[in-house]
Order: sequence, then structure tokens, then C-alpha cells
Amino acid sequence: MSIDQFSFAGKKALVRVDFNVPMDAQFNITDDTRIKAALPTIQKIISDGGVAILMSHLGRPKGADASLSLSHLVSHLGKLLGKSIHFAPDCIGSEAERICQSAQAGDVVLLENLRFYSEEEKGDAEFAQKLASLGDVYVNDAFGTAHRAHASTAVMAQYFPGRKLFGYLMEAEVNSIDKVLNSGESPVTAIIGGAKVSSKITIIENMLSKVNHLIIGGGMAYTFITARGGKTGNSLVEPDKMQLALSLMEKAEQMGVQLHLPTDTLIADQFSNDAQTQICAIDQIPDGWLGLDIGPETIETYTRVITSSKTILWNGPMGVFEMSNFSGGTIAVAKALVEATQKHAAFTLVGGGDSVAAINQFNLGDQVSYVSTGGGAMLESLEGIVLPGIAAVLEKA
Repeated sequence: MSIDQFSFAGKKALVRVDFNVPMDAQFNITDDTRIKAALPTIQKIISDGGVAILMSHLGRPKGADASLSLSHLVSHLGKLLGKSIHFAPDCIGSEAERICQSAQAGDVVLLENLRFYSEEEKGDAEFAQKLASLGDVYVNDAFGTAHRAHASTAVMAQYFPGRKLFGYLMEAEVNSIDKVLNSGESPVTAIIGGAKVSSKITIIENMLSKVNHLIIGGGMAYTFITARGGKTGNSLVEPDKMQLALSLMEKAEQMGVQLHLPTDTLIADQFSNDAQTQICAIDQIPDGWLGLDIGPETIETYTRVITSSKTILWNGPMGVFEMSNFSGGTIAVAKALVEATQKHAAFTLVGGGDSVAAINQFNLGDQVSYVSTGGGAMLESLEGIVLPGIAAVLEKA
């Protein structure tokens, strides 16, 4: 059931949110993206006349830890929602029960950090049942933790047969991934970057049956080039993954997927933003030099493929974008995605920590179709793994 089809009037909704936000030494929130992402779901519940009981973890505490209390979030959340928040100093027990029971229609309750109990990460059924007893309906809106089989993300859904659903954020994440993997309009293109082939093998293997084009960038490209007999100087290469790279290229050819590798590269004489640089063919890198970004010819080719695609996934940068002199390829891919979205009505999904960091760094996140909020969860989804937090809501019982 979609959240839009459900009325929360008179219901106490237990909402698993991801409020695991960074804070400074004075407990000021330094990035509230995750809190803002949950606001539409909270507002739907309270505007229907329901009570939103919010559950989250914060950090990795070993037992109760005042520095990781969700009480530090109350003031900021209240400002964002324009209302006072009821804080429960525990997530289970008599005080939590009293606060949740006395909450009135339109109220928001924030429970204390779930991970103050080790039972949360253990996926303890008894702990999940105690949490479940606080509400009438279960809403999972925490995509960032959907790959964890924890009590609040996967186990407690079983106590709400016919009364469990995704929040708006979770729904958007699930639909976006499904569009790329299963129902996207052709041509479908996956742009896979990052440092190592080893960290992206499963994604590449899973994507081969879903895409028309596979674009490779970042450090992993040099392993492919070396495997083909190219000279890559001091570039990052995984010698034990060269056979795998050859087999992936072979598989792509057999499946009719166009696999695009860089043809030129921006090389440096050291791993530094102040290094001497030059452009050269990617298979002709001199000894003592290393590739740190894709070159202009490659940028032109990749831009052409991206802007002529209708469904595009981007996971991983094209170079060491954290250094301004080696960010050109990553910026070009981000701009090509924007062009594909804005001018050609393509569906564009950006997922995975570095790609998300890059698109936000270039202030282009609001100009693509969707930017995923879940790093590990997104990667596991792309690998074809059914996430416990998603499966728990979709199960009929």
C-alpha cells in the first residue's frame, strides 16, 4: 500500500527514520539532509490527524551515551516542522509508553537512540515487539539502514500485518532503483567509477543484463587497460583482478553491451593537486606517472553516450575529484547527467557515497531525477540483493 492511500487519522504511526546526522562538538547539526528527507512522511501523518512516533539510531554507541542522545536533535527538528517535539528519554519501557499513549492527534514524538540497546543491532524479536507495542501502524522511511536486519528496520514489521508501509523517501528510493534495474526506457546506461574493480564487481555483473551501455571511469579503469596490454605507469592497478576485468569485457561483448573505457587520461608525476600534469593516451602512460582523471577525448565520448540515453545510473567518480585539478571528468559527467535530464527527459539516478558527494559539491543535485540517500543500501540494491528492510514491508504477513 502506498503512503498516499493510507489515512493516519486516529493512528499512532511508528516511523523508522534515519536521523544519523553529523554534529559538531557543541552538538550543532552540521548536515541535516537526512532529517529534511523524512519531513514529507512526518507531515503526511500529522496532517492526517495521526501521531508520528519517530525511531532512529545515532552513531555507534556501546550502551547509553549522552553525547549520542537524540535529544540533541529535538530543537532543530522542531524548527523544521514548526512545532514542539515530545522527547521520550528511552525508546522502550514505561516512560516511553506513557509519552506515546498521551500523545494527541498531530503530535510528534521522538524516541531515544535505538542503539543504546544492543538488541537493536542483533535484530532481537522481543525488543522489536516492545517497540511495536507503542504504535498502531509501522512506516519504514530509513533507506540508509534498509540493508541492516535490525530490530527496528526488518524485524518489527512482522507485528503489523496489513499495517506496514514505506514512507515517501523509502518509496522514492525503491521506485528509482526499480526503474534503473527493471523498467527504464532504453537506452539504459550505467556509469561505474571509483578506485577499485574489486569493490564494484558485483554491481557490474548485475548491471550487464540490465544496460545497453556500461561506462567505466576512475581508478578501476587502469586495471582494465593493463589487462588489455596497455602501459599504465604508476596508476592504481589491481593485478589480481586483471583476469576478472578481461572476463567482464568478454561478457559485455557476448551480451551485446557496449563497454566504454577511457581512451585518454590526465596524468600527474605525483599524487598531489600541485603535481605536473599532461594528457596522454590511457594505454601509453610513461613510467613514474599516474592517471588521476579521464581526458578530454574520453569526456566528449562519455558525454555523447550519456546525453543520448534515456535511463542512467551514476555510481562512482571519474577521477580524484576531491583535488580540483583532477575533478574535470567527474564534473563533466555530472553536467552530462543534468543535460540528459533537463533537455532529453532522461531518468537519472545518482547513488553511492562519492557520486552523491560529487553532485552535491558541484551544486547539481537538484537538477537530476533522483539522488539516493543510502550509500551501502544503494550499492547492495544495485548488486541485486533484496534488502531486509524492504523485504519486511513487502511480505504479505
